[in-house]
Amino acid sequence: MKGLDDSYSLSSWQPFLNTQTLKPYYKELQAFLESRRKEGAIIYPPEKEIFNAFELTSLDKLKVVILGQDPYHGEDQAHGLCFSVRGGNRIPPSLRNIFKELHADLGTEIPNSGELTSWAKNGVFLPNSILTVEQKTPAAHKDKGWETFTDAAIRFISQEREKVVFILWGAFAQKKRSLIDESKHLVLAAPHPAAEVYAGGKAGFFGSRPFSKANAFLEEEVDWSL
Repeated sequence: MKGLDDSYSLSSWQPFLNTQTLKPYYKELQAFLESRRKEGAIIYPPEKEIFNAFELTSLDKLKVVILGQDPYHGEDQAHGLCFSVRGGNRIPPSLRNIFKELHADLGTEIPNSGELTSWAKNGVFLPNSILTVEQKTPAAHKDKGWETFTDAAIRFISQEREKVVFILWGAFAQKKRSLIDESKHLVLAAPHPAAEVYAGGKAGFFGSRPFSKANAFLEEEVDWSL
């Protein structure tokens, strides 16, 4: 499996991976990525970090799912977690708004770094629907197979786990709602945090309080501090 080697702690995800990585769509996806690399395309995140969301959040400890769309397409930004930007980068507008809502909701101090690795390690699964992108070309890998893979992951989590919170921000993420069994999981839907940039803070993301609502539902709360 390209990008899924022995250095990754993926044992809890192995039943899922075994169902997907031998399928024709996945093989075609990997062939596409390989051909783009040979053609000189610069692909983000780096190959060893494409599956960071799966490596950092084991299935058995997963509490919350936050779904993004595709990775940042600037140099040295994406590292395999949605909304998260590698330390040392300017915090993107959507993430700044997430931090503002976190502060308003829980009183958590607004961090200076946009890296969300600690969330991932605390049980917050942070995949993008599309796991790769090309430099300065957003959505370059749309409809190449990643959506099939991540939709299957969401469905697998819904089937195999109990009492998970799915946080769906924006219309794109909310299209995945049908993959989730809401009889045993909590879905929190709200406008995308980027919407507040254009709506003067009145889009409806601010005040949605996803962090406290998630903790109220969970048997073991998430430590949202960064």
